Amino acid sequence: MKKLVTTFKVFAVISVLALHSCQNENNDMNQQETVQAKVTADDLKREITPLPSNVVPDAVQLQLNESGKNLETYLKNDLQIAEVKVLGKISTQKAIELSKSLLTDKEQFIASGNIMDPSSVRIGKMGDLYSGDELITAQQGLKEAVAEEVKSGTSVMEITWNGKSGRFTTLCFYGDSGIIWDNIFGGLVMIDTRGSSEASNNQASKVVSTWYKQWWTAKWLWGSKRGEAGYKITIYYSGSTVSNTDVSDWGYISLGKAKSESKITKRTGAYGQCRYALGLCTPTGSLSFNSSNFSVSFSGLGSNIVSNGTKSLYP
Repeated sequence: MKKLVTTFKVFAVISVLALHSCQNENNDMNQQETVQAKVTADDLKREITPLPSNVVPDAVQLQLNESGKNLETYLKNDLQIAEVKVLGKISTQKAIELSKSLLTDKEQFIASGNIMDPSSVRIGKMGDLYSGDELITAQQGLKEAVAEEVKSGTSVMEITWNGKSGRFTTLCFYGDSGIIWDNIFGGLVMIDTRGSSEASNNQASKVVSTWYKQWWTAKWLWGSKRGEAGYKITIYYSGSTVSNTDVSDWGYISLGKAKSESKITKRTGAYGQCRYALGLCTPTGSLSFNSSNFSVSFSGLGSNIVSNGTKSLYP
């Protein structure tokens, strides 16, 4: 009986060792498959249709020129466009899928921040800037942002950048009307954090309403508007007494995320008052609205502007 037990123990040990060996082999195979499946820019270059020249459409060249000027103004020598090379045009589904894989690969360079506030700018490989859930959120956000934008007929160029840490390249997708997406162009924004404001200026004695609005604008690196978030409060009054108050809000951004909320906190009396909660961000980040404290907050990494506050308006 003792021999039987001993034999069983030996058999059990051998079984465990064999199972562990199989698991190691499977892990090695999975790692090899992952290495083999890794997509590179060369894979995309072999799949796209070459273009006859290295000339980009006028609209794209203008955007490149203006972006270069704005980078020089705000970031000086920290980031410069060194070279632009046209690769070709996407014409197959495989090229589309390769493009999406490359844009979200953690080895690709990406940027975030507001160039008008140089301290906010971060540039590096996606896997170095993001990790864990933040990396997953960033990759998913990029996939969603470019899902409808990168398609058959889209052209691709490779941009070489001079950064503080040396040279690196990114893939830039564009069409006849302009740049569609690039992880640097799309990740950086221009935002005047002070915002803009405007108020009604009616001097007539019979005026029964007045309004005030405030908004924040996000721009592409080349200067055109990319998105906006704001609110407008209007009071209706007679003499010095407010009879009613209205508020509206808005928020939108191209290839990014936006949230806007507003509510009346004082409708009648000596003045009208509202609360507002606004946010804009690039696709690698996330915005959430908390109704209990009526505020928008940003999480993750990415360029963003968030403004929460209260505005009172008097007759």
